[in-house]
Amino acid sequence: MAEQQAEKGSIQVIERMMSLLEVLADTPEPASLKLLAQTTGLHPSTAHRILAAMTVSHLVERQDTGTYALGIRLLELGNIVKSRINIREIALPFMQKLHETMGEAINLGIRHEDEIIYAERTSSGRSLVRVVYLVGGRAPLHLTSVGKLFLAADRVADVRAYAKRTGLPGKTPHSLTSLSSLEKELDKIRRHDLSYDNEEAELGLRCVAAPIRNDEGIIVAGLSISAPTDRHNPEWVAQIKSAADQISYALGYRKPREK
Repeated sequence: MAEQQAEKGSIQVIERMMSLLEVLADTPEPASLKLLAQTTGLHPSTAHRILAAMTVSHLVERQDTGTYALGIRLLELGNIVKSRINIREIALPFMQKLHETMGEAINLGIRHEDEIIYAERTSSGRSLVRVVYLVGGRAPLHLTSVGKLFLAADRVADVRAYAKRTGLPGKTPHSLTSLSSLEKELDKIRRHDLSYDNEEAELGLRCVAAPIRNDEGIIVAGLSISAPTDRHNPEWVAQIKSAADQISYALGYRKPREK
């Protein structure tokens, strides 16, 4: 009985510690003990005791003003975690879940210079359309929904340099082969945070993609669903965006608060 009570008490302390860290993470400025206690619902003496222990471990830093902020040890631990993150491993469970729900191919693409590399893909197993870009395959940025996400995140000057460097070659009559048409498309992507491939890489195949961001808000990958044109469903947008957002969250990304 005593052992169970001790274990319960330890778990409770960890839960309280996490609640304090979460409040500090959500508070841009150093927070007072009063604010932390009120927000977490902890008694001030309890909050003070836990904060003192976390200060010793440098999980929390106590300012000269008596306020508290996240500590340097969290940055050190975060960098270790970040160095060990494998986007493919994190994304795969979400991709498999989407595949089971939709029954279509789910793709994970990353950028390498002027191309997209497909790091992972779930096959629909029922497509009659020949999908050119399989795992390990490459494609020009402007021809794919995932690639256009990366271009949309670039500066205008970088997009124009890309167009000049590559010549914007086309694959189908629907490919964006002029700078003006590409820039117009990229502007739309920036506004909606969503990208489409309307038979631009392959006739009869359409894709929709959403960005995956890391803890710094930088696009590190794109998640897309591809299917024959006659099976394409506009309702997929919400699902692909939700999955991409969940992967981003797992990578440490937090959406900025709306003002």
